[in-house]
Amino acid sequence: MSVRYVTRKVFGSLATLLFVICFNFFLFRIVSNDPVATLFRGRNLTDSQRDELTHQFGLDKSIWGQFVDYLEQTAQLNLGRSYQTNQPVWDEILDAAGPTIALVGVSAILSAVFGVMLGIAAAWRRRTKTDYTVTGFTMTTYSMPDFWLGMLLLLAFAVGLGWFPTGGIEDPASTATGLSKLADQAQHMFLPALTLTLAYLGEYAIVMRSSLLDTMREDYLVLARAKGLRDILVRNRHAVPNALLPVVALTAINFGFVLSGAIAVEAIFSWPGLGLASYEALQGPDLPMLQGMFLVFSAAVIFFNLLADLLYGYLDPRVRRA
Repeated sequence: MSVRYVTRKVFGSLATLLFVICFNFFLFRIVSNDPVATLFRGRNLTDSQRDELTHQFGLDKSIWGQFVDYLEQTAQLNLGRSYQTNQPVWDEILDAAGPTIALVGVSAILSAVFGVMLGIAAAWRRRTKTDYTVTGFTMTTYSMPDFWLGMLLLLAFAVGLGWFPTGGIEDPASTATGLSKLADQAQHMFLPALTLTLAYLGEYAIVMRSSLLDTMREDYLVLARAKGLRDILVRNRHAVPNALLPVVALTAINFGFVLSGAIAVEAIFSWPGLGLASYEALQGPDLPMLQGMFLVFSAAVIFFNLLADLLYGYLDPRVRRA
């Protein structure tokens, strides 16, 4: 891979990140003209208390003065303090990141693995019952809104059958530790993880099926069959490895969305991650929290997009020459 190719991709990502940093500030300034009044609505604040809070949050400066402060703080990796908890936004994000990475990371891996397997089965048995069944199932789950799918699973397995908890990350009354605590958390994670896995299963299956169908038309596969190789060897040794290239890039890109989580699904299952934190920050609105999370989410997506570009360029020389 040439230095020129890598440099071009890195600088392009840095330029995108700089744009996001600037856009991030102005985007959330249209959410509320007076965050203090919104945040403390229903409370009898005196004028002096209101002025003190406005000064504490740095809202007494002009919009450009706030913008300069924002750039300086961001350059120092200081994302400000939450309006709701008065805690550093970075600490709040770190506290909520663990549950989200666990939930969405497990879901991303499961959807990628099973999606690729289903895509291979559908493509290799094109226009058979297997193809129609797999394609129909994955297209149905992929077209469903994830929050609606989550509510169906919640009603069926948690409320109706009572097999799983209705929400949270663990039983608040439990004093379990070690493996027992881990088992309790896994039980709480099952339904939200299943929701996200089913929701994104179709994406991998469709991409893998399409890629494998294109690969199966290549001359070298015809030659491999003409040499007498069994179909399973032709598929596993020649067709599938070459068809995995788009899936590898898709997986790298999708991992960029791990930190952003799934706001609707986490809200439905009361999963204490970044998605639920985003939902609660929108209720405020908690501008520093929203800005910090949006910046972290965007940076993660930009980084993994860069990783996907570099990985794709490494695996396919045609991309580097484009």
